[in-house]
Amino acid sequence: MSHARTHCVALVGVQGHVVEVEVHLGGGNPGVTLVGLPDAALREARDRIRAAVANSGERWPGGQVTVSLSPAALPKSGSLFDLAIAGAVLAASGEVPVARLARTVLIGELGLDGRTRPVQGTLPAVIAAAELGYDRFVVAHGNAAEARLIPGVEVLATGHLADVCHWLRGGDLPEEPEQWSAPRRPDRGDRRDPGVDLADVLGQPVARRAVEIAAAGGHNLFMLGSPGTGKSLLAERLPTVLPRLTQAESLESTAIHSVAGTLRPGEPLISTPPFAAPHHSSSRASIIGGGPGYPVPGWASKAHNGVLFVDEAPQFGRGVLDSLREPLERGEIALARSAATVVFPARFQLVMAANPCPCAKPDSLCVCPPGDRRRYLARLSGPLLDRVDLKVELQPVARAELLADRAFAESSATVAARVEKARARAADRLVDTPWRTNAQIPGARLRREFPVEPEALRVLGTAMDRGQISARGVDRALRVAWTLADLWDRDRPGEEETAYAFALWSGRAW
Repeated sequence: MSHARTHCVALVGVQGHVVEVEVHLGGGNPGVTLVGLPDAALREARDRIRAAVANSGERWPGGQVTVSLSPAALPKSGSLFDLAIAGAVLAASGEVPVARLARTVLIGELGLDGRTRPVQGTLPAVIAAAELGYDRFVVAHGNAAEARLIPGVEVLATGHLADVCHWLRGGDLPEEPEQWSAPRRPDRGDRRDPGVDLADVLGQPVARRAVEIAAAGGHNLFMLGSPGTGKSLLAERLPTVLPRLTQAESLESTAIHSVAGTLRPGEPLISTPPFAAPHHSSSRASIIGGGPGYPVPGWASKAHNGVLFVDEAPQFGRGVLDSLREPLERGEIALARSAATVVFPARFQLVMAANPCPCAKPDSLCVCPPGDRRRYLARLSGPLLDRVDLKVELQPVARAELLADRAFAESSATVAARVEKARARAADRLVDTPWRTNAQIPGARLRREFPVEPEALRVLGTAMDRGQISARGVDRALRVAWTLADLWDRDRPGEEETAYAFALWSGRAW
């Protein structure tokens, strides 16, 4: 037999495409030809696979070996094709039977000694192949946990190419080593201290309330205040009051982190809202995705279904922050390249924090000229701030205020219960729509399908006549008003809700 076929998956962003790996053995001088738009890492597979086959006790065929990856027009990258190529070469040379290769997808990188190594993007690869009817997957031990997140498929974990050859000849794969077969925690959780609680932030009742409103409606939040007033503490505690992810959201977020290579060992599933906090020196490509070669997810996509915290926001490059405007509106990032356009999901809650001036001292000690203060905050563009629903200013807190507020600070569990109830009210109202939170409703549909009483619009109308709020700002204030109505168990916003929503949008809620 001089021809054999196996299957693998190519990733374009977080979307998988099943690839047919064909091998033809011909005469002539020994060599390997790889066709089908492979990248540099995939071209290197030729020497890597040949050494792996030899060191697994198998025979590499003589003559010319042609490997074709179809569809040929689809760009292919990474080392996840190694195992599929090796299987096809050995099947074409008659070393292993082809019976078990039918409807089986092989995913894994090979070391020179034949060991299989985990690769990035296994979960979206398995999802894509399973949707097309493939129900058996052979993966490295390190990828088995995330591959098994998909119900209805058979996942075989292997640690060496020799074991795969033994299985193809009708044998059984060895049992997984203890470190891989031990029970895994079902929840990856987030990467913060699990003991954080909203009640830890004392002396800032208005800001704590803003965090609750942001969680209830999925709104973006901007906090202005001197160092030590609790901005970072509040941002880190926002995920603790957000609802857990649904099954679909968990798989979406896990797929992104699988492609990015940021899944933690032994914790394959993300079921709590992710929290991403990039440093202010981060580049635009690291925030929205990209990089040399094939684009990879950025911080905005890693925060999908969660929170993106931008601390020291004026210190970021202006173009970096402005690049977030489109994903804030669309919920996705489209990166166009010459070979293909890659789309990454990026529906997140943006939380920004900033000091009031460059010296970051309280007003009584600040020595910054007024011009410096204006230029410092002017680094945050108007169009970006216009997309932020809630703006609060945090004031320095005296010791007496800290002691007094201790009796009123509620735990994350208490606030999360109210958030859950408010989101349930919104979900009932939006049951026949594609939206799940108030912040996702387009402005035109909000006004047409969810009108409020004329009296409730009086405050916003007056502010618009005075140029204090834009038309987009009115829509955002109305979304916040609906969230307040949900939190206060009211059927629709009234003048009280819209007035408070305008105060939060304009930053005058203190």
